[in-house]
Amino acid sequence: MTTRLDALREHSLVVADTGDLDAIRRYRPQDATTNPSLLLKAFDMPAYQDLIDRELAAVSGDDDAAVAQAIDRLAVAKGCEIAGLIPGRVSTEVPAALSFDTEASLRKARELIETYDKRGVGRERILIKLAATWEGIRAAERLEREGINCNLTLLFSDAQAQACFDAGVFLVSPFVGRVTDWYKQATGQEYAPEEDPGVQFVRGVCRRADQGGHATVVMGASFRTVDQVLALAGCPRLTISPALLEELASSEGDVTPRVKMSSAHGSPDEAIDEASFRWQHNADPMANDKLAEGIRRFDADHQALSRLVAERLASS
Repeated sequence: MTTRLDALREHSLVVADTGDLDAIRRYRPQDATTNPSLLLKAFDMPAYQDLIDRELAAVSGDDDAAVAQAIDRLAVAKGCEIAGLIPGRVSTEVPAALSFDTEASLRKARELIETYDKRGVGRERILIKLAATWEGIRAAERLEREGINCNLTLLFSDAQAQACFDAGVFLVSPFVGRVTDWYKQATGQEYAPEEDPGVQFVRGVCRRADQGGHATVVMGASFRTVDQVLALAGCPRLTISPALLEELASSEGDVTPRVKMSSAHGSPDEAIDEASFRWQHNADPMANDKLAEGIRRFDADHQALSRLVAERLASS
C-alpha cells in the first residue's frame, strides 16, 4: 500500500515548510525555504554552528550594516545547502520591515540574487519571498520582468490574490491555518475539513486562478492538520511542515483530489487598482488582522535573529 505522502504527490507538488536539512533529505520535497524564523532555530542546533561561524567570520564590524550583511550571508549559505538537496527552488525572504517599501524590497531582492549567483546558485533556483502588500506586489511585478521569480506570502484576501495574478507573479502562498485560527477564535467553533474557512479560502484562490487563466502557481501554506492538507489535494503545490509530512509518510491510504485545476484558458477578472485593493482588503477583518499580525511576527523573528548575530559579531 502506498503512503499517503506518496499518494498526495500524485495530485500536488509537495514543498517542505522547513530549512532543516535532515527533514529535507528524509521527505524529498520539490522545493524548500529559508527565513529568519528557521535561521533562529539554527543558532540552537550544533549541526549548524560551523556554517554560522564561517559566515560571520567573513563580516567586518558589528554595526547595523554588518548585521544585515551577516543575515543575508546566513540565509544564502543555508539556501545553497538546501539547493544541493532538492530538484526545485529555495524561497528566500525579504525582511518583513520592508513590506511597505517597494524600492527597498527591490534592492534587497537583487542583493540576495547576486549573492546566490556568486555562490553558484542561479536565479532559476530561487524564489524571492515577499509579503503580499500592495508595495510587495509592485516589487514582485518588477522583479518578474527582470527574470527573478517571486513567492508572495501572507496572502489572506481575494484582493491580494487578484493583485498578484495581475502582476504576473510566479507563485502565491495563501494561508490555511492562520485563516482558520482567526475564525475559530472569532466564533468559538471547530470546523470539519469541508467547512474549514482556511480550506475554503485556498480553494477559492485556486478557482480564481483557474477561471482567470492565470499562470501564477497557487501553493497552500500554513497547515495545522493532515485533514487540512488532504482537503486541498490537487492544489498545484502544498508546503507542509515536517511534523505533518511525517504523519503522512507513516500512514497508508489513497488520496482523492479535492481541488481540480483545468488546463483551459479562462477569462481574467478585471485588474484591481490600488484604491480597490486597499478598500477590499481592509473590508475583510480576518485578512486585515492576519496580514498585519504576520508582518509583525516575521519582523519579530528578524529582530531576534539580528540581536543574536550582533552578539556573535561583537564577541568575535
